[in-house]
Amino acid sequence: MNKYVHFLVLVVFLFSCQKKKVDLIIHHAVIYSVDSLFKTYEAAAIKDGVFFDLGNSAEILEKYDADSVIDAKNQYIYPGFIDAHSHFYWYGHGLQTVDLTGTKSMEEVIERVKLFIEAHPEKKWIIGRGWDQNDWAVKEFPTNEALNEHFQNHCIVLKRVDGHALLANHLAIAEANADRPEIAGGRIIRKNGQNTGIYIDNAMDLFQQALPKEDASAMSHSLLEAQNKCFAVGLTSVCDAGLDRDVLEIIDSLNKLKLLQMRIYAMISLSEKNLNHYLNKGYYKTNHLNIRSFKVYADGALGSRGACLLHAYHDKPKEKGFLLKTAEELDSIIGIIAAKNFQINTHCIGDSANRSLLKIYAKHLKGNNNMRWRIEHAQVVDSNDFFYFKDYSIIPSVQPTHATSDMYWAEERLGKERLRYAYAYKRLLKTNDFIPLGSDFPVEDINPLYGFYAATARQDVKGYPTGGFQLEDALSREEALRGMTIWAAYAQFEEHEKGSIEKNKLADFVMMNIDLMKAPLIDIRHAKISSTYSGGKRVY
Repeated sequence: MNKYVHFLVLVVFLFSCQKKKVDLIIHHAVIYSVDSLFKTYEAAAIKDGVFFDLGNSAEILEKYDADSVIDAKNQYIYPGFIDAHSHFYWYGHGLQTVDLTGTKSMEEVIERVKLFIEAHPEKKWIIGRGWDQNDWAVKEFPTNEALNEHFQNHCIVLKRVDGHALLANHLAIAEANADRPEIAGGRIIRKNGQNTGIYIDNAMDLFQQALPKEDASAMSHSLLEAQNKCFAVGLTSVCDAGLDRDVLEIIDSLNKLKLLQMRIYAMISLSEKNLNHYLNKGYYKTNHLNIRSFKVYADGALGSRGACLLHAYHDKPKEKGFLLKTAEELDSIIGIIAAKNFQINTHCIGDSANRSLLKIYAKHLKGNNNMRWRIEHAQVVDSNDFFYFKDYSIIPSVQPTHATSDMYWAEERLGKERLRYAYAYKRLLKTNDFIPLGSDFPVEDINPLYGFYAATARQDVKGYPTGGFQLEDALSREEALRGMTIWAAYAQFEEHEKGSIEKNKLADFVMMNIDLMKAPLIDIRHAKISSTYSGGKRVY
């Protein structure tokens, strides 16, 4: 009998000593979980694409075995960064066009277009994006005279950095039959009765039919190029703010082929075709694609004076901007989408646009709710309107680098008093105790660390201004990290699967040599990603 008991004890002992097999172990790290308690760990065991266990290095190494075991050598690990508002596909598409970011004059724009044409002699239509007249010596909108002179055999269409205005030469205007009377929700700027080539907001749609379309192969190339760039800066998830059905179906097909591993929360572009299809089809969700929201535009951008303001622009006393659709049309559209329980995410820049949409949201939401409707940008909010966010559970979705890009000229547009209620991220955070952060790339840079730095330091890369821009609205480091991880996940109904490092959540994470919670802020802006993991697999 004693021999039998000893044998059982030995079996139990040997079984208890046997390590459990997992796919990946990472040890001797500083792991910021970004869970509700903001816990830190030393080690993680990953199996089947999720975090299987977390703890200190000794216990994880004692309990588990894996073919891949990584000594992090005290590097820092964070949940995979999430961009809560981007234009992922259009960023990839833009990599195939003329990059005008950072140009300082019309002359520099001309030179970049010429170089692009030399490299692509087969193209008749030349598309570019990124110019910003606010960075030029003359800050008024340019005219197309120089484009007409230099490019008589090419159709040139160059979008402003915010995507809410474009400059076209006469040949492009003629080919598109775009010299029309004024357009509702848009403007064509004329000088002495002549078309200057500047088209703002809805007026830009006049070029849509004439512009060359990407085929499925080109779309796929754009998406995969964007993915590579995003993984390199630690982004494992993006919210793409406005996609058509054809692009969404390409994304889904690339996901199924395991070529596109970026996790995409898609806002459907507002069109009759998209509405009819998706409202009838309902939600669509996979591990990499989530379709359950629509993107609505209320107004344009502050830089191009398309933002709809309650009072006139400080530097253009006869202009207030405009809504892209009437308040009645917006109310009707929102009612149709709400009836199918899709999330509604509306672009609002000016205080008038914000007020109009907050009132419309309030009408349909009626009070506290879990619909998670969002105001995208919430850039200028009247002091009397902040309460809407709290009382109607409306999410302000903001982009910190907009503040540090616009701060050089925002006071010119708004005046000192109204500026106090612009880019008010801390006050918006307090309305709901969370705030998702994005970049709006390619309007801004894709690097989420630039957003972290802008949110906390309220300065640009040059350290301007000393002491920070309206520092009372800076976020703490913990708030900024939550904004680009778990709060961004919550804003897209995905907080139970990603956004923090917890058991059974997706093993999306980044590894870095810098402590975002303690390092000098200026060092964070220049920090690099050591590696990026999606579903426990290294993708960068």
